[in-house]
Amino acid sequence: MRPSSIAKDAARRLPALGTALLLSLGLFAPAAQAAGTPGSAPAGSPAAPAAPAASTGKAAPRTIPVPKSPDTPEDARPLASDPRAKATAPTAGSSVGAAKSARQFSAAAACDVSAFTGKSGAALVQQVKSSGLDCVNTLFQLAGNDAKGAFNEAQMVTVANALRDTAATYPGNNSTSAGQLVLFLRAGYYVQWNNKDVVGPYGDGLKSAIRGALDAFYAAPHSKDVTDANGDTLAEAVTLIDSAQENARYTGVVKRLLNDYTGSWPAAMTTAVANTETVIERGFDLPEFVAALQADPSFATTAASFVTRNSSLINGGDLVTKIGIQLGNLVANDALRAQGRPILKDLINRYPLVGNTGPLTMNLLWFAEKKDVGNCSLYGTCDVPAKLVPLVLTVDHTCNANLRIRAQDMTAQQLADTCTSLINQDAFFHKVVKDGGPVANDNNTNLEVVAFDDYYNYSLYAWEMYKIEVDNGGMYEEGDPAKAGNQARFIAHEASWLRPQFQIWNLNHEYTHYLDGRYNMYGDFEAGMTTPTIWWVEGLAEYVSYSYRGEHYDAAVAQAAKGTYTLSTLFDSTYDNADSTRVYNWGYLAVRYMLQSHPQDVDALLAKYRAGDWNGARTLLKTTIGTSYDADFATWLKQCGADNCGSLPTNQAPLCTAADTRQFDKNCRRDNVAATTGNYSYSFLTLPAGVKQLTITTTGGTGNADLYYNAGSWATTGSYTAKSTTSGNGETLTITNPPAGYVFFSLYAQQGFGGATVTTTYN
Repeated sequence: MRPSSIAKDAARRLPALGTALLLSLGLFAPAAQAAGTPGSAPAGSPAAPAAPAASTGKAAPRTIPVPKSPDTPEDARPLASDPRAKATAPTAGSSVGAAKSARQFSAAAACDVSAFTGKSGAALVQQVKSSGLDCVNTLFQLAGNDAKGAFNEAQMVTVANALRDTAATYPGNNSTSAGQLVLFLRAGYYVQWNNKDVVGPYGDGLKSAIRGALDAFYAAPHSKDVTDANGDTLAEAVTLIDSAQENARYTGVVKRLLNDYTGSWPAAMTTAVANTETVIERGFDLPEFVAALQADPSFATTAASFVTRNSSLINGGDLVTKIGIQLGNLVANDALRAQGRPILKDLINRYPLVGNTGPLTMNLLWFAEKKDVGNCSLYGTCDVPAKLVPLVLTVDHTCNANLRIRAQDMTAQQLADTCTSLINQDAFFHKVVKDGGPVANDNNTNLEVVAFDDYYNYSLYAWEMYKIEVDNGGMYEEGDPAKAGNQARFIAHEASWLRPQFQIWNLNHEYTHYLDGRYNMYGDFEAGMTTPTIWWVEGLAEYVSYSYRGEHYDAAVAQAAKGTYTLSTLFDSTYDNADSTRVYNWGYLAVRYMLQSHPQDVDALLAKYRAGDWNGARTLLKTTIGTSYDADFATWLKQCGADNCGSLPTNQAPLCTAADTRQFDKNCRRDNVAATTGNYSYSFLTLPAGVKQLTITTTGGTGNADLYYNAGSWATTGSYTAKSTTSGNGETLTITNPPAGYVFFSLYAQQGFGGATVTTTYN
């Protein structure tokens, strides 16, 4: 195996769950949180010596990662602490020339596999050289007897020797079919790696032949031509170095390409240089490559010079960045650390931490911090976490005394909407759990929501700013709630894949965790994990998030129809014994059933959770309740699976606070609105400039009220610009781009009405 050069941190880890969790998306999608996957640093690594003032510093007792969305877009730019693993097989498929992807055989009907598997010696060589690059490229897909027939060692030696002979007169283009020979050899190494038992081993015979072939090719004068014609074959030949694991032997070739390269090189030659990244990165896994670099320090300085000389090309996803990042592997190796330290120190301090050079500096910083632990003073980076917070999080917004948002890029309207969503969720949460205030010794009086612009920026910066894992969709840190001044924090990112719609991924689910920890669960997270509580912790977060947002939980309803688990089994769920479906979908179902069918038991359970009586809570669930509700739960699941799960709590807007009972505001309601037949209940509100949508709704009560709206004066049946006149009191008006200033609406009593609720919202 060739493990990733960027390992994952075992610190602050919760038991691993699969995170390919498909979730329905709504406003501030919850995407239930997953138990921890490994993060960015090697196991046992301590935190960096310096942490930002806004950070909790050392690992917090309660640190819960959440899953990435399956829709998180790929980004071509490298990410610090990315769990990308080096491929265990040689690179598949062609990257240049006519064959730009490893196509299936059906895509190349003219390519006859038997023409390769049924020939050997000169006939095989002629077949390879006469085939098109597209045809040869399909051979990466071979398996079974075809793989053995085409790529056993004797066949590979034959083609390697042919490349050696062809290279002697290589003209700098593919007129002699050197490209097909190189691509065939690359395909052979790839297929043999994945089908060793069938193809058979590769030994010294092939090693000698491939060295002869590559020696001859790189000795050919025209292999140095700076042309696209040469670059097409050269790029494949560079990759072949790694496919054959001859990385150490050809460090001189890599040095030459890096030293000669300029930004004006043609595209195929640039690809050839870019392919040296694979030779370098995977070379660090080979002892002979490390020995070669140890004996020749000029390799490292040549690569560093390549970066500084071509720094004008850096845009975050360029070959300079990607090759430069590989210099970090120097300090990850005991034998090369002395070479690497001055190089990393120079590059980290030479280029800005944000902007186009951010991927380069942050990745190199990761190596310096995680692979050369405890030496931030040597690199001059001890204050980097504190520097990054204001550089990256340029938005600092206070919703109220209990809620603050630090963001990378949010508009005033997005901030206002986020504050409103969270503040209104408080009332909904308390209505569900019926708490009597915070649990004892909980000082988490406020929450800081950190919102990066997208997953890329979250992964690039959050690992250093907050010392967290970033191979996830966000992180909630409760810290130690008993500690005065402790800062609870949810570190999140926008769901960029949903733009232009604005969402913060997992927001309402994670805010429920904050509220649950403060009002229901005594102590820190570790205390609450002494007995199985995950069914409640994750189930409640799903229940509140979906119910509060009025979103239908399709995945949970589909699971209910399957009837997979008994209720008593779900009480035993932990991050260790349950997959994401059981944790989130089934946690939601268990919590919903208990809240609807046995609220007294929930009250009794929460009384024990709030007192930290974990054993008492466990006895209630497993002994007092035990299996007694399993049969009823099974019946309820059948009904729920048919989309009849029962009633959810309503999410009402807060009461309007203006003294004038006719006055409404953004997101507020008035109850018990009434008027006698033929009369009106008049109302108004003042809109700021830029409102895109105003919604007025009426519900409940008796009689029949019709809703009228007017922008310029009191709304009546004879003066209005919009109306809703259904039977009863269920009326809704949505006004697009209403004017700023006073707008008016009224309820006309078609039949005397009373007890109606009127709500206004706008964005």
